[in-house]
Amino acid sequence: MGLLSWLLVGLIAGFIGSKIVNRAGEGLVRDVLLGILGAIVGGAIFSRLGFGSVTGVNLPSIVIAIIGAIIVLVVYHAVIGQKRAAA
Repeated sequence: MGLLSWLLVGLIAGFIGSKIVNRAGEGLVRDVLLGILGAIVGGAIFSRLGFGSVTGVNLPSIVIAIIGAIIVLVVYHAVIGQKRAAA
């Protein structure tokens, strides 16, 4: 995938993932970074399970990236929540 494809998939997946997890967007830059990271995480998980990977700007790739973004967000909020509780 090219840079523009990663940015587009990242924006879509990050925006939808952040809306699902915490009902509010994380901001444009964080949504894109979250989506790209989610695409990497989701692609790694799904390819190990034998379901495919993120291959471009298409529906299966976006769904995989959204699931990865949700996983990343849940872990992120769990870590931040523990740090705030400890402080």
